[in-house]
Amino acid sequence: MASLSNAFSNLSSTPRMPALFVGHGSPMNAILDNDYSRSWRKIGESLPTPKAILCVSAHWMTRGTTLVHIGRNPKTIHDFGGFPPELFAQQYNAPGAPDFAQATIDLLQESHAEGDDRWGLDHGAWSVLIQMFPKADIPVFQLSLDLSKGLADHFKLAAELRALREKGVLIIGSGNVVHNLRALNFDGQVFDWAVEFDRYMADAIETRDIGRVLNAGSIGRAAALAHPTVEHFLPILYPLAVMDKADDLAFFNDTIDLGSISMRSFVLS
Repeated sequence: MASLSNAFSNLSSTPRMPALFVGHGSPMNAILDNDYSRSWRKIGESLPTPKAILCVSAHWMTRGTTLVHIGRNPKTIHDFGGFPPELFAQQYNAPGAPDFAQATIDLLQESHAEGDDRWGLDHGAWSVLIQMFPKADIPVFQLSLDLSKGLADHFKLAAELRALREKGVLIIGSGNVVHNLRALNFDGQVFDWAVEFDRYMADAIETRDIGRVLNAGSIGRAAALAHPTVEHFLPILYPLAVMDKADDLAFFNDTIDLGSISMRSFVLS
């Protein structure tokens, strides 16, 4: 590996930070007081204070390149429709983290990434952070999901970020273990395929069987229905790829919402 630029080497070392996967579900969780938002607040209160937060959200998709937001003042992106004005009025005015963003680009020498100053914080990031870190005083930056990459390539890229945990960076993947908006069920009934896929993933994650995670599509119908598109699955790979053998793993919010959205989340610490 070529030598890193000063952006990474200038970051001071810290005790290893936790890493998280958060099932973010509906954007309404940003303003509702429910089991999910209360759990996010509790997690935020229990974590050591990060120097910066790197969020890999299902809602920043690119193709052919991986981008890292390097701006100093990321905007709050309201990338949804059909919700009440109160949700659109929300702003999460956390500062950006250009030094940490450049350090991230440094680390991705093999996979390659480029800086971006046009994005900001999409709802996969801010709808969770507004509950988890409501003071918005911790620098935040995002990394995009290159949809031209396969699962194994995403995992390889994510593993290059492991050293950030030793520099005070809290790495958060934000997606959903099961995500099928076309199958939403408002009467409370949970689909059998959603339960099957959620249980498969829970077992694979708990046993730290990355091969099973990467081959989740092999279980057939349940996988196809759980993820008609891949973007909400990919963020799961990022905390798993930076996992340390010494990490404890704990699930939270391990329920299925609206029949077809698994809110299952986990923390590695």
